[in-house]
Amino acid sequence: MKNTANQANEFVHHTVDSANKVVKTISGEGGLIGKAADVSSNVLKNTSSFGNNVIGKTVDTSSKMVKGATNKVFGDKKK
Repeated sequence: MKNTANQANEFVHHTVDSANKVVKTISGEGGLIGKAADVSSNVLKNTSSFGNNVIGKTVDTSSKMVKGATNKVFGDKKK
């Protein structure tokens, strides 16, 4: 699950960067449209990264809960 989320996050980042380059190529780097594209790109990439982090933490927490429950039911095999 975490690996898939990481891949999706990378895909979003690459897609946003590519779209941003296209916009800047057409409108120019320093203009208002180029700057607005930068802000929009940052918002999209930060949102994607935040979602990726939430998924990672949820998977980690779920995994710990399952391991804890398994240890209580079947006993800790590490002892």
